[in-house]
Amino acid sequence: MGVPAFFRWLSRKYPSIIVNCVEEKPKECNGVKIPVDASKPNPNDVEFDNLYLDMNGIIHPCTHPEDKPAPKNEDEMMVAIFEYIDRLFNIVRPRRLLYMAIDGVAPRAKMNQQRSRRFRASKEGMEAAVEKQRVREEILAKGGFLPPEEIKERFDSNCITPGTEFMDNLAKCLRYYIADRLNNDPGWKNLTVILSDASAPGEGEHKIMDYIRRQRAQPNHDPNTHHCLCGADADLIMLGLATHEPNFTIIREEFKPNKPKPCGLCNQFGHEVKDCEGLPREKKGKHDELADSLPCAEGEFIFLRLNVLREYLERELTMASLPFTFDVERSIDDWVFMCFFVGNDFLPHLPSLEIREGAIDRLVNIYKNVVHKTGGYLTESGYVNLQRVQMIMLAVGEVEDSIFKKRKDDEDSFRRRQKEKRKRMKRDQPAFSPGGILTPHALGSRNSPGSQVASNPRQAAYEMRMQNNCSPSVSPNTSFTSDGSPSPIGGIKRKAEDSDSEPEPEDNVRLWEAGWKQRYYKNKFDVDAADEKFRRKVVQSYVEGLCWVLRYYYQGCASWKWYYPFHYAPFASDFEGIADMPSEFEKGTKPFKPLEQLMGVFPAASGNFLPPSWRKLMSDPDSSIIDFYPEDFAIDLNGKKYAWQGVALLPFVDERRLRAALEEVYPDLTPEETKRNSLGGDVLFVGKHHPLHDFILELYQTGSTEPVDVPPELCHGIQGKFSLDEEAVLPDQIVCSPVPMLRDLTQNTAISINFKDPQFAEDYIFKAVMLPGARKPAPVLKPSDWEKSSNGRQWKPQLGFNRDRRPVHLDQAAFRTLGHVMPRGSGAGVYGNAAPPPATYQGNLYRPLLRGQAQIPKLMSNMRPQDSWRGPPPLFQQQRFDRGVGAEPLLPWNRMLQTQNAAFQPNQYQMLAGPGGYPPRRDDRGGRQGYPREGRKYPLPPPS
Repeated sequence: MGVPAFFRWLSRKYPSIIVNCVEEKPKECNGVKIPVDASKPNPNDVEFDNLYLDMNGIIHPCTHPEDKPAPKNEDEMMVAIFEYIDRLFNIVRPRRLLYMAIDGVAPRAKMNQQRSRRFRASKEGMEAAVEKQRVREEILAKGGFLPPEEIKERFDSNCITPGTEFMDNLAKCLRYYIADRLNNDPGWKNLTVILSDASAPGEGEHKIMDYIRRQRAQPNHDPNTHHCLCGADADLIMLGLATHEPNFTIIREEFKPNKPKPCGLCNQFGHEVKDCEGLPREKKGKHDELADSLPCAEGEFIFLRLNVLREYLERELTMASLPFTFDVERSIDDWVFMCFFVGNDFLPHLPSLEIREGAIDRLVNIYKNVVHKTGGYLTESGYVNLQRVQMIMLAVGEVEDSIFKKRKDDEDSFRRRQKEKRKRMKRDQPAFSPGGILTPHALGSRNSPGSQVASNPRQAAYEMRMQNNCSPSVSPNTSFTSDGSPSPIGGIKRKAEDSDSEPEPEDNVRLWEAGWKQRYYKNKFDVDAADEKFRRKVVQSYVEGLCWVLRYYYQGCASWKWYYPFHYAPFASDFEGIADMPSEFEKGTKPFKPLEQLMGVFPAASGNFLPPSWRKLMSDPDSSIIDFYPEDFAIDLNGKKYAWQGVALLPFVDERRLRAALEEVYPDLTPEETKRNSLGGDVLFVGKHHPLHDFILELYQTGSTEPVDVPPELCHGIQGKFSLDEEAVLPDQIVCSPVPMLRDLTQNTAISINFKDPQFAEDYIFKAVMLPGARKPAPVLKPSDWEKSSNGRQWKPQLGFNRDRRPVHLDQAAFRTLGHVMPRGSGAGVYGNAAPPPATYQGNLYRPLLRGQAQIPKLMSNMRPQDSWRGPPPLFQQQRFDRGVGAEPLLPWNRMLQTQNAAFQPNQYQMLAGPGGYPPRRDDRGGRQGYPREGRKYPLPPPS
């Protein structure tokens, strides 16, 4: 499904699920950047246990950003990725686990979408380069001004695919980054870090879900673990709901449409390449000091609270007088399943169901009307009841004709409004618009970096009039700068539009007219609608896809080989007789190898990432698989307006033909390429303060060759298998930096080891239920019976994670500032005659300086180096934050850790000398509810 469309619909219908992130920014003192101390309590009033990073959502915006200049080389890309992770970490501040997952080899069902995206990206990139060169030549021929063309190789984002050298280098850089943070960052001190790089098969978000599922099935799992998942994909919301964990939050960058992008030719904002006129860049600032600034701020992050979404869905899906017991968990599973019909990464959406037309609301209403007849829920732990699904789909099919007609009416109405709007704007706009300094600006944008401010507007206007009167050779529409010279960005005569309507793509199907089904199958599948056998085949493949996708979300990959073999979906009215269709998949299938996947998803233009003999198969006319790599291909708009919304009509890859062709070139692989072509696993990292550190170190010292069980009592209940890593990060060994601009770690104390999740039988079913002992968070939404039961009390909405969040108050520094700036003795203002708060000058900390007295010494000069990591006690020594009222029962690993306190007490606060040392910081969060007030030695001011 479209990510912006689904997120826009979700945030409008369920607005309370979104919370803005409170982000503590690094401070700067005397030119030295002081990093954020993530070991302190979270400023968002919530403590997260586990943070999961879907790394591909970080890699892409860091390597080829859309709203800022791209990094110049691969080293700058890696540093940008490190900084992005640091920023996320400082917002979330996980206390137990950080799981970093990069997309590995995907199932075949996903490879079709990856193939379409990469072929599109290659085609659009080449077309953009040709168009850019054409416009450049035209502008220069007309005497326009353009900055010199930079000679640099275009970054091909297709390299962000498993098996490439870029992904191999990224894995090495992340290993270095993790070791560096475990050595030097106090927030990472007691953290377990798991890295699943591109060599481990599976999509990043599904590797994360697989880890959560397998840990939930263990007896030592804490059912009240607070998870936080970072990613922008819409399916993360579905995956989070599918876990049935009571505390699950998603963090993502706030989606802001229509972000300004610089022109690819002149690097100026406000126009695209095709509209570039080659005009000189206006001066930004008095001395052009803002030339390199961008008119966009750093992206903000938001939280999506899935526990609040669960509250919304429970209210919406609750039904009375059911012939069976209502179960909110099963209802949420059905809601997730119904969302698949409006589109996902593996299946095209049904023609009659569009998110922007309220398709999910329509499905929910039909579901609530039909569920009394179905006799039960549609799904159970990832398995579909096709007989009940058939009743839902046939009910949608009954209204398909009216849906298509209403869609056409809405589109016509929208075009009429747009046409009237254009006419109105053309009628009301002035015939002449001044440029340069006198250019009109929107309210509030006068002080923006790209705007000019006239020092003497009256003089500038006078000079412009005089030039118009004295210079007949100058166009009357030319504006002038403050010195009287003609402005190169003079007044522009606004062009009247040639037509009142934009050309619409031709639609041969015409779903709003009678006979739409026959035309659809003839145009899209090239078969007659009367061919019942073919229609049955399409429907069966789609039903298989629905079963595969749901099982993929709830149980893991049912088959690495299955895929939907068509470009289009059937109609809902065709889902007749699906109850007896088979929904089982071939067992024991294996994923592609990385280089094999590259051959399946790459166009020939990206063949430089492959070995030479493999690359030849993509371009040699005599190649047996040359038909897999067309140089050009058609894009069917399929009723849409823009090419990126259309369907890329690419041939599907035949797996048997591909493997047969690759058998001939496998012997040509070098040892390094053979290593990149192998499948790997996860790696676990811990620092020297972690209870697992000594256990893992002993495994390396004894040279254990057999996999060893992870002791859950040392790792917050995490279970799995350890095996020695040939490329391990080991204590007292130098960790070389793969990025030249970063220094080596010469005093390393971190350690790494191979980690494997708990294994289960192939037919094992992970139960989609809330675990025993799980406590639901306090409700956030206003109770439906509040007016009756509140006794006149007003409802107090919860704006953040903590309902009892204390209101903002003035601290001691604010009172002192007011004392300096407010007039004394005049009695003016609220604080005019107010006495200072008690204990303001307690202990003579802030007494005024006497004449001749030395300045205040540095505040932290008396702190010893080993005190700089002093802060909150390690997580295994302190109680959990915000876990409800009363003492939490001690789980096995907590009891074990309490007995081991003495063993880790001596070295838990020592700071490593050397690079990356953080300066000591004092705790300024005294008085926060639920946290000790260690840093504040004086009472708070009285409430005003």
